[in-house]
Amino acid sequence: MTETKDNGQVTNKTNQAEVTSKPTSRRNFLKGGLLAAGGAAAASTFPAPYVHAQQSPITLRMQTSWPSGDIWMDFAQQYVDRLEAMSGGRLRVELLPAGAVVQAFQVMDAVSDGVLDCAHTVAAYWYGKHRAASLFGTGPVWGWDGQSFLSWFYQGGGQELYHELAQDILGLNVYGFYAFPMPPQPFGWFKEPVTSVEELQGFKYRTVGLATNVMQALGMSVTQLPGGEIVPAMERGVIDAFEFNNPSSDLRFGAQDVAKHYILSSYHQANETFEIIFNRDVFDDLDDDLKAIVRHGAEAVSTANFASAMDNYSRDLQRLQEEHGVTLHRTSDEILQAELEAWSDVITELEEDDEFNKRVLDSQREWARRVSFYTIMNGVDQALAYEHFFPGRLKL
Repeated sequence: MTETKDNGQVTNKTNQAEVTSKPTSRRNFLKGGLLAAGGAAAASTFPAPYVHAQQSPITLRMQTSWPSGDIWMDFAQQYVDRLEAMSGGRLRVELLPAGAVVQAFQVMDAVSDGVLDCAHTVAAYWYGKHRAASLFGTGPVWGWDGQSFLSWFYQGGGQELYHELAQDILGLNVYGFYAFPMPPQPFGWFKEPVTSVEELQGFKYRTVGLATNVMQALGMSVTQLPGGEIVPAMERGVIDAFEFNNPSSDLRFGAQDVAKHYILSSYHQANETFEIIFNRDVFDDLDDDLKAIVRHGAEAVSTANFASAMDNYSRDLQRLQEEHGVTLHRTSDEILQAELEAWSDVITELEEDDEFNKRVLDSQREWARRVSFYTIMNGVDQALAYEHFFPGRLKL
């Protein structure tokens, strides 16, 4: 049985007695010994020399779900850098790309089983275990963005529901921490522009999670593939169109070599964050300050990831246009409306299918009803301001 404290730390209630009665650690023994030595030295003529108790660093093996060249490996490295720096070297992390130990969609099982200590991934990649996994990444749009979704996870009960799904329902031996509120994902890459639902009929399309249900409702045949397999699948004709996530990843994948029409703005995956998962036994065995570093490091890296994303995503979008001849489009209102209607149907099906799904959806809906009302009502039309200072640039 688990509980999440006010500070976000997950503890295991059944282990509380064991934790409090645990024998004195080597660290505390050394600390107590040094204090005693200091007291004895104070009574002597000669001062005791300064002694520093040096611990051997703990090495963790973390694998991502991203190819070695993807920008998301850079984002994972930013998290690793923070763990190592804030721990003063007491934590060391061996960061590995997808496929180094297990395939991209298998990291959850690998962490749960102890094959990996931790992983950097997204929840939609274990959607096959339970469809609710996608509600913790690539879920309904609700009129919210990645920032509001992340606020729900940490402040609106999302983390507790996440651990109920992972630990109690699925029996996974993991803790999860969320980071980096992503911008909405593009509709994707097409060989020719599309503006109507009719034009989408029969398209073989790549996406993941509940977005597969949304796109199937629009008439497309959907295949779920990890990022590194997308462009080869496009080249072989396995898929006709695809989305992954952002201009930088797409540029590095070589999306511009297999399609020239990039359609931005979509409701199919309008909010998502990274999922950083740790094996429960590994996490529980850490000293309290290291647990805090792991937990709060996820919060800290959100800022670094977002700053890097804004710099790279915008620069690489410009490169795709200017250096690779890619034509930009925005998803048509007809397709956007069809996506919203599809989400309504998907939500209804999920609620009728499973009681846990309904509890998560109810929680998100209540959070979005209040929080998104504030953010939308308080927000300003940035496009109007942009057009004022950079006239004509928004016309595609």
